[in-house]
Amino acid sequence: MKPDQIELLTTTGTPTLHPDGSRLVVAATRPDLRADAYVGQLWEVTLDGGRRRLTRGFRDTAPRYSPDGELLLFLRAAPGGKPQLFAVRASGGEPVQLTDQLLGVAHFDVSPDSRTVVFAARVPEHGRYGTLDGVSAGLEDPRLVTQYKYRMNGLGYTTDKRSQLFTVAVPDLDAEPYIAAVGRLRKEHPDGPGALEEQGAVPSATQLTTADADHLEPVFSADGHRIYFTAALGAEADTTLVSDIHSIALDGGDTRRLTNDGGGTRLGCGAPRPSTDGAWLFFLASDLSPSGLDFVARNTALYVLRTDDPQDVRRLTDAETVDLGDVQEIVADGPESVLVFNRAQGRGELLRVSAAGESSTLVTGPTVATGAAASGQAVVVSYTDPSTAGDVAVVGPSGLQPLSDFSAALRSDTRVGEVQERTYPAPDGTPVHGWVVLPEGEGPHPVLLVIHGGPFAQYGWGYFDEAQVYAAAGYAVLLCNPRGAAGYGQAHGRVIKEAMGTVDLDDVLAYLDGALADFEAMDATRLGVMGGSYGGYLTAWTIAHDHRFEAAIVERGYLDPPSFVGSSDIGWFFSEAYTGTDPARVEAQNPFAKIGQVRTPAFVIHSEEDLRCPIEQAQRYYTALKKQGVETEMLVFPGETHELSRSGSPWHRRQRFDHILRWWARYLPTDANPSTTAVR
Repeated sequence: MKPDQIELLTTTGTPTLHPDGSRLVVAATRPDLRADAYVGQLWEVTLDGGRRRLTRGFRDTAPRYSPDGELLLFLRAAPGGKPQLFAVRASGGEPVQLTDQLLGVAHFDVSPDSRTVVFAARVPEHGRYGTLDGVSAGLEDPRLVTQYKYRMNGLGYTTDKRSQLFTVAVPDLDAEPYIAAVGRLRKEHPDGPGALEEQGAVPSATQLTTADADHLEPVFSADGHRIYFTAALGAEADTTLVSDIHSIALDGGDTRRLTNDGGGTRLGCGAPRPSTDGAWLFFLASDLSPSGLDFVARNTALYVLRTDDPQDVRRLTDAETVDLGDVQEIVADGPESVLVFNRAQGRGELLRVSAAGESSTLVTGPTVATGAAASGQAVVVSYTDPSTAGDVAVVGPSGLQPLSDFSAALRSDTRVGEVQERTYPAPDGTPVHGWVVLPEGEGPHPVLLVIHGGPFAQYGWGYFDEAQVYAAAGYAVLLCNPRGAAGYGQAHGRVIKEAMGTVDLDDVLAYLDGALADFEAMDATRLGVMGGSYGGYLTAWTIAHDHRFEAAIVERGYLDPPSFVGSSDIGWFFSEAYTGTDPARVEAQNPFAKIGQVRTPAFVIHSEEDLRCPIEQAQRYYTALKKQGVETEMLVFPGETHELSRSGSPWHRRQRFDHILRWWARYLPTDANPSTTAVR
C-alpha cells in the first residue's frame, strides 16, 4: 500500500438487521483525497449475498431500522456540515431530514412503537460557536474555568456545549414535502441555528435535559415509557471518573440514578441496554476502586440489574480475563441475553452473555469484530481482519460467512503483506506476543519496531494500514503487545503502574531480539523505532537507553509527565495514576529527564490541536534535542488532534505517511524507498 492509496481503506460501521432477519444495512466509509474528507453511503445486504447502495449522501452513517421494520433512520452529513438525523422507507426512497442541530446529532434510538426518536446533541451557549451573528471564535467572550474537566481531545471546550437529550416525533414520510414560500407569502425567518425547525422544514424537537453535564447514549426502555442514559451528575463528577446509568420520563421529569448506590467500590458506567422483555438492564462498567480514580488497566465488564429492583446489581463477566473496553457497545439478543465485544490477545471476539452469567463465544480467531446486530436466530457482524479494512458477515455454525467484499480493490491494487504471529520471551521469561509483517524479497531488510499507544491498548488481527505502508516501502515491521497492554488480563496491564519504562522496555526490545534471531531476512544492523502517544513515550525512552537504532520517530508523545498534568485534557488524573506522585520516582520514568542521554536522530510529529498529548510536549522535546546537537526535525499538522493517524483529514494522513517514509529513506533507505524520496 502506498500513501496515496488510503482511499482504498473502506471501513464498515455497526450494522442494523431488519426485524425479519432477511437483510442488513451498513455504512461503508472511506477517505477521499479529492474532497479531503470521509465519504460513504449506506448499503443494503441480504443474508443470501445480494447488495445495493441504498443512499447517495456525502457521508451517511449509523443506520438503524425502526422496530416495526418500516423505516430506516441514519445520520447524514453534508460537505463541511454536522451529522443530522434522517429517515427513509426501509424499501428505499427520498430521505427526510428530522433535525437541524447546530453542532450535529450523536447517538440516537427509536422507540418500541417506532413513532419517536431520542437523540443526544451538544447545545452551545449563546454567543459561542456561531450562535451570535458577527461573533467568530476569536471574538467570543472569555471562558472562566473552574473545573478539571473542561475540554476534551477532538471536542475542544466542553462545558459551554453540553450534550443534552432530545426527542422528536417521526413524521409521516408520505406527507407533502416542505416548500419554502417566496414573494408575498414569504415570512422573514432568521438564518443559522434552528432555522429549519423554526420554518417547519424539520419536526420540532423537545429538549429533555438541561443539567450542566454531558448526557450520553440514550436508549428507550423496552416498554417505551422511559429513557436510559449515561451521565456524571453526582457532587464529585469533576473530581472522579465515576459515571452512572440514569433513567428519565418521556417528558423530561423523574430522573433516577440506577447505579453506584452504595457499596465499597465505584463504577464508571456506560452503554445501557435493556433486555427485549424489559426485565433486565445490562450495562458496561469499570471498577474504579473506592477512590473513583483508579483506572489503570481496569478491564471493562458487563453488569446487569433488575429493572424492578435496581439495587440488585451483578457483574456477569470476569474482570480479570474478559475486557469489553474496545467496542463499548451492547447488542440486545433475546429476552435474557446480549452480545458484547471482548478484546483478547489481539482478537476481537463476539460473546453472548445471559443475565444469569452464562457465556458463549460466537466469533473468535484471527479477526476483530467491530459491530453486531441480532434478530431472531440471525446474528451479523462488521469486522476487520488481515485482508480487509471492513466487511460484514453472518455468524454461522462454523464461523463467519462473509456477505460483502468492500476491500476487494485494496487486495487487488496493493500487496497485502502476510501478518505472521510470533511470541518471544522477555528477560524474565514473560512471553511477549505480537506480529511480524515482511516486505517482498529475500532481504536482508531494515527493521522498524513500531510501538502502540495506550498503554492499555493492543495491536491485533485487524488490517493495519501503517504496517502495510511500511512493508510496501521495504521494511520488516514488528508489532508487539508489551506488558502494560490490554488483552492479556489486568495484572499484565497494571504491572507498569508507577513503573513505566521498565518491563515494557524489556518486552519491546526482547521482541526485537527474538525476531532478529528468528528471521534471516531481517538486517540487525539497520534498525528504526517509532510510536505514537504512549508509543511515543516508549520510543523516546528507548533511544535514551539503547543506542543501536539508526533513527526514531516520536509522534504525539507523552514525553514529560509533570507538565502533562496541567496541559492535557486527562492530565489531572492520568500522570499521577501511571507514574505516581513521588518526585524521584516520577523522574525515573520521565523521558524528558533522560533526554541528555539521547544520541539517535529523532523525527518529532505532532498536531496543533492535540489536547490529549499537547503540542508543548513535542515542542520542548524537539528544542532540547536541537540544543544538544541531536539531529531532529519537527512536523506540525494544523487543525489536527490526537487522532491524526486514524481519522485526520485524508490529505494530512497521506502527507504524514510521505514524511515518515522520507525520514526512513534518509536513515534506512531501501530499493522501494530510496534516499531520493521526496514529499509529494
